[in-house]
Amino acid sequence: MQKQLYRSMVELTRNPIYTSLLKSFATSRLSGKLNQSFAKAFGIDDSELEGSISDYKTLNDFFIRNLKEGTRPIAEGKDTIASPVDGLISQVGAINERATFHIKEQDYSLRNMLGLEKTVERYIGGTFILFYLSPKDYHRIHSPIDGEVTKRWALGKYSEPVNQWGLLLGQQPLANNYRLITEIENMGKRMAVVKVGALNVNSIHPTQVERRVIKGEEMAYFTFGSTVILLFEKDMIVQTVDVKGEGIPIKQGQAIGALM
Repeated sequence: MQKQLYRSMVELTRNPIYTSLLKSFATSRLSGKLNQSFAKAFGIDDSELEGSISDYKTLNDFFIRNLKEGTRPIAEGKDTIASPVDGLISQVGAINERATFHIKEQDYSLRNMLGLEKTVERYIGGTFILFYLSPKDYHRIHSPIDGEVTKRWALGKYSEPVNQWGLLLGQQPLANNYRLITEIENMGKRMAVVKVGALNVNSIHPTQVERRVIKGEEMAYFTFGSTVILLFEKDMIVQTVDVKGEGIPIKQGQAIGALM
């Protein structure tokens, strides 16, 4: 019962008044009294925390928690691609010649998602990897590779849910929700890290501002959980993970593939 209540708080809402109230509550001292219950409901391993659960004064503070140093070792090797997040790899696939890719019975337009025509053309024939973050997951986003940041941009205003029902029934939330996009170049090839908002509070917070980014370096964090999509140019990535069934649980830093 508790788990269902917390899921409803952080996943499904289209009402801006409700979302505003939720945000106000989650950042209040009163909400901190729920941290222990939240951790128990979702089976969060408190041994990974930078501090104790009582150190987090609000539910929001606990949700965006840092982890102990070394808790998420980064996959070694200059060509290895590391998972940017904790979560579930729910789909891996190809971007077709029409600049679309298929997720949950919907064809998603890369033109809608990225908004920049020349950037869209770059990823035709490439690969996408979709990560879903649930309420229990560590909600900080890290760079999957070393490289130079070529550009950063934001698109969209309103955000629909991006859980399983949202992906199936929503108006293409991955392509239309508020999103922050970072493009990274490595050895002449580019990839994009697309961070997708889940609620109409649009709570994606960038933390990386330098041009050079190092694999495993923090780039941003979500305050209410969401989705990350990695896009790779054609012939940039090999040895991608093989997703079957409902997806593959993954931890930030684990290897998900390799650069060609």
